[in-house]
Amino acid sequence: MVRETSLSVDNLIAPFFVCEGKGVRHEIGSMPEIYRFSVDTLLGAVKEIHSLGIPALILFGIPDKKDAVGSEAYNPDGIVQRAIREIKSAIPEMVVITDVCIDEYTDHGHCGVVREGRVLNDPTLELLAKMAVTHARAGADIVAPSDMMDGRVRAIRGNLDENGFPDTVILSYAAKYASAFYGPFREAADSAPQFGDRTTYQMDPGNSDEALREVLQDIEEGADMVMVKPALPYLDIIRRVRETVHVPVSAYNVSGEYSMIRAAARQGWLDEERVMMETLLSIKRAGAQNILTYFARKAAQILQK
Repeated sequence: MVRETSLSVDNLIAPFFVCEGKGVRHEIGSMPEIYRFSVDTLLGAVKEIHSLGIPALILFGIPDKKDAVGSEAYNPDGIVQRAIREIKSAIPEMVVITDVCIDEYTDHGHCGVVREGRVLNDPTLELLAKMAVTHARAGADIVAPSDMMDGRVRAIRGNLDENGFPDTVILSYAAKYASAFYGPFREAADSAPQFGDRTTYQMDPGNSDEALREVLQDIEEGADMVMVKPALPYLDIIRRVRETVHVPVSAYNVSGEYSMIRAAARQGWLDEERVMMETLLSIKRAGAQNILTYFARKAAQILQK
């Protein structure tokens, strides 16, 4: 009766990695029970989360060809674009979110165009905007730019509107930190930078006010929703953002947060189920309305009980 914060299946977003091929269901070594799926096997997993009441998923693509400008990212018949069409055909009511970033598609692993060893902001915007339109055309409900290039929300919003997709929602990774918690994801998506790091375009973990500036800038440019990433080391940021803005706030319970709980549980050091639910509740309590988490399926099973 008096509990102040409650977690619901409606709060969960399930991430999926989709790759080329047929019959692929490959477990990721550093992320137990998380898989790379080909489109045909992906549908079974999506139907399962739909049956559990999870309202939304996000797709991360793993192409079989990479180049300097990530051209498969905005290929109208690329891996994510095909996956969107199959999901929406099979389960029209499932909310499909897509990651808009070219790091998984570039041979250098960075989120932007690279020239002479530098990641260039402005030339990247056109590619992100093209990518978002191909996702919307395939049927995506929400596009989620995660690249942290300045001005990308304005570029994406403008291109969506010009191409007849004014109702496609933008969920901006508005406060994305240059975190060490992304390691398992980079294995899963084969997206580790081939040189340097991402500190020139992702946020300094010591900065809090900057997060608010980034969030407010993205909302001004047209973001409908905003994301804080990672979640656990940045619960204070989630709280500050929630208290500052009047749009839905999401948080990404990232791969490293997932893997450290799974690893400790496998050693018998933690009660996995209790720690998982306590973690998700803490993110909701901090102010996140939606939680993108690799625990989505397991958490939904518990909540449905």
